[in-house]
This record gives sequence, structure tokens and C-alpha cells, in this order.
Amino acid sequence: MTFPIWLPATLLAGATQAWRTAVQRRVSKELSVNAAGLVRYLYGLPFTLMLLGGYRLLLAAPLPSPNPLFLLFCAAGGLAQIVATNLLIMAFAHRNFVVGTAYSKTEAVQGAILSFLLLGERLHPLAWAGIGSGVVGVMLLSTGGKRMGAVDFLKALGQPAALCGIASGFFFALTAIGIRRATQEVGGGDPILAALIVLVVTVTMQTGMQGGYLLLREPEQMDGLFRSWRVSGQVGLLSSLGSACWFTGFATAPVALVRIVGQIEVAFTLGFGHFYLGERMTRSEAMGLLLVAGGVVLALMGAL
Repeated sequence: MTFPIWLPATLLAGATQAWRTAVQRRVSKELSVNAAGLVRYLYGLPFTLMLLGGYRLLLAAPLPSPNPLFLLFCAAGGLAQIVATNLLIMAFAHRNFVVGTAYSKTEAVQGAILSFLLLGERLHPLAWAGIGSGVVGVMLLSTGGKRMGAVDFLKALGQPAALCGIASGFFFALTAIGIRRATQEVGGGDPILAALIVLVVTVTMQTGMQGGYLLLREPEQMDGLFRSWRVSGQVGLLSSLGSACWFTGFATAPVALVRIVGQIEVAFTLGFGHFYLGERMTRSEAMGLLLVAGGVVLALMGAL
């Protein structure tokens, strides 16, 4: 069942995530990949608890009794998001912020296929046209606007940035499916409350998983992790707000639809990459981003 709130939640998620990723990239210059990834969970956990507490206080909403199976889906979705985030940070090291994010946006087509295979979700033909437009846009971004044959294109896709970005998109797609299934197991009839409950449980698990790994394998990173609290606190706040919006979208609409519309993040990414990080954008990158935005419009037309 689709609820009207999914659209504004998804648009806000795209804007917030682009902002958070831009800030997190600055942190990643000072920390290892795993430490930079942990920032969003460790510093985001207090904000997720406040969001859940504030929502319950505002609406006097009682806590439902979830099916214990939801813990398994929270853990699976949380682990997939950790892997996806680390791969995205690695992609940034090979290409700029805008292009690194663009590679990860192949998650739209990957998510559509996976949600059909695993959840049985179907899309309107216009939505598939939107996916096609987005894929062409990502291809244009990945090749830098150069004319190349099939062999050259395959070589471009074999570059480290492409491999990390596309793999990141795959794990982000798995994250979305895990989170949607988790919210379905919460019950209670309030999808927003279900999304916030899943958010708190998932971020708690992620903090334990990646925090434990960091303590065991990279203990020297802990000092820098806490020393960067001013910037890391911003990452945590933006991450919790963005995740709350994403989880609300997954709880109230098909995964594929949310991810397709969520590609609007690339447009926000362009703005943050240009104004916040000072990165220059080529004409081909601009055309690619316009194609991605056009794909979002087609998906909305199909949804309506």
C-alpha cells in the first residue's frame, strides 16, 4: 500500500543525504574508511532516539509488539548499509564527489530488479522509462562525455571508482529491501512509527557492528573519531534525519519507486559538490545529471 507521505519524505531524504555525504567526505579525509563510516551511526544514534521519542510524545503513540523476525531484517539491512557506505567513500577516493555519487545511483535499476525478484513489486512502464533515462545519465557521467566503443566503455566500467560505486548501489538496494521488510514486521498500523523503530534498532546494531570492528582492527582511529566531534556531529544529525525520511519512504511505498525518485539526490549532489566542496562540473556531467532528473520526473508520472 502506498501512502502520500512517501514523496515528500523521499525528496527530503535526497536533499539531506547529499548534504550529509558532502560533510562526511571532509571527515573521510582525516579518518580511515571504517572510521568515517562509523561517524554516521555513532553520532546519529542520539538523534534517532530523539526522533522516536519526540514522535511518540507528540502523538502519544504506544509501542507496537514487533514480530521478532524484524530484528533479522534490521541486522541484514544495517550490515548492507555499512558495506555500501564504505564502498561509496572508497569511490570518492578515485573520482570526485559528484561522479562518485552518480555511480552509486545505479542502485535504482538494481533496486527495481531486486525488489521485483525478492518482493514481487511491479512498476509502471513510465517508471521503467525513468530508470532508462537515469542509467543513460549515469553512463554519460561515468564516461566523462567521451565517445567510445563497447570495449572502451567496458574498460571505463572496470575502473575502481565505477566498481566501488556500482557495488555500493547494489548494497544500498539490498539495504532498502531489508528495511522495508523490517517495517512490515513491526505492525501497529502506523508506518512512520514503524520506520522510526526500525531506524533506532538498525542504527544501534550498526554502531555495535562497525564500532566493534574498529576497536579490534583500527583502535588508533578512535582518538580521531572523537576529536572530530564538531563535524562528525553534523554528519550524525543529517544522517539521522535522512535515514528517517528514507525509512519512512520504504515503509509507505514500493522500494523501486522510492529509489527511482531518490535519484533527485544527484541534482542536490551537484549543488553541494559545486558550492560546498568547490568541485568543477563539465558539460557532459551536467547533461548526465539532467537525464537523471528527467528519469525522476518520468517515475513520478508513472506513479501518478
